[in-house]
Amino acid sequence: MENVPLAERLRPKTLDEYIGQKHLVGANAVLRNMIESDNISSFILWGPPGVGKTTLAQIIANKQNRGFFALSAINSGVKDIREVIESAKKQKFFSTPSPILFIDEIHRFSKSQQDSLLGAVEKGIVVLIGATTENPSFEVITPLLSRSQVYILKSLGKEDLETLMNRAISDDVVLKTKKFDIRSTTALFRFSGGDARKLLNIIDLLVKASPNPDTIIIDNETVTRLLQENTAMYDKNGEQHYDIISAFIKSVRGSDPNAAIYWLARMLEGGEDIIFIARRLLILASEDVGLANPNALLLANACFDAVNKIGMPEARIILAEATVYLATSPKSNTAYMAIEQATATVKQTGDLPVPLHLRNAPTKLMKELGYGDNYKYAHSYQGNFVDLEFLPDGIAGTKFYQPAANNPKESEILKLLKNLWKKYEY
Repeated sequence: MENVPLAERLRPKTLDEYIGQKHLVGANAVLRNMIESDNISSFILWGPPGVGKTTLAQIIANKQNRGFFALSAINSGVKDIREVIESAKKQKFFSTPSPILFIDEIHRFSKSQQDSLLGAVEKGIVVLIGATTENPSFEVITPLLSRSQVYILKSLGKEDLETLMNRAISDDVVLKTKKFDIRSTTALFRFSGGDARKLLNIIDLLVKASPNPDTIIIDNETVTRLLQENTAMYDKNGEQHYDIISAFIKSVRGSDPNAAIYWLARMLEGGEDIIFIARRLLILASEDVGLANPNALLLANACFDAVNKIGMPEARIILAEATVYLATSPKSNTAYMAIEQATATVKQTGDLPVPLHLRNAPTKLMKELGYGDNYKYAHSYQGNFVDLEFLPDGIAGTKFYQPAANNPKESEILKLLKNLWKKYEY
């Protein structure tokens, strides 16, 4: 039993055992009423890690006596979704309640993966419960969001954490055989950060590191020293991996080189894959620095190549240089926004025909049909420019790219486009 993590041993089985989220599962709260009335509809649980999203979904499935399927968006694809939906169809008979499909980290599903869920949710083949740490209005497609209620889960407060600590000490089959000397809990609760799993992991660590296996001391000094010695409570395959890379990305995007370097150090000390970090820097260079500083992509690419060649420990210097450069570069997401808008237009308008004047005419028949007629070769005109329509008829004149005027590089682009393209009204 000691081989099973404490957080798993203490996972609540009923709503009465569930700690926190009183606004959702307390007496007469919305989710409790829904569960007890056996009237479950699809919803998304949005909240930070370790606040009970997965546990709540499992409690609901047990309480409702429904089939329960679980997928993680981290390692599942469209094929997995389809297989689950087929299995759910086989379980659905007449008055049998629809099984629950729980998707952890639903925000990590691509739009096409989320699209594959729509039909099953609409037809009631499954009741979707999604869990996300990111704002669903940004990360979940609108059709799926419109068919789901969003419930916000909060970080556990001090009272909740204290209740959880006391329950662990008194109820856990392993811990209740030991004596606990609780002298102070400030550091324990602060390092937990409102995350139940972190709290239980720290207690687990205290038990394993205690010089006296029968008496466990909990105080601020012991907790702080222990966690400093174990910087790498960083789990590169778990939720903290995603928390820290998220903090790193947002620090670079937010132009804070000090925070960015700190989170980089956290990842490196935790044994994160340096290629993963270098890949994220490449994405940041295009998505967040973009055309405000086109050299950022060149440097990030050089960093990626160098890290591949050098390896640790020297790779940390290369990663640090790229991190500081990107964090201190001017920022623009205009290229990202342009391709997002263009992609949305393609999905909405379908395969619009290429205008005749832009088509290639390698055969006599194609020439007779007008392929290439009225095409004007830009280099034959003053300034190597000619006002010609390059978009299909159905979307002629659409502006996808809007340069940002708040950085020098794109200010130059904006000036150029204003002079060339009057119809776009830059």
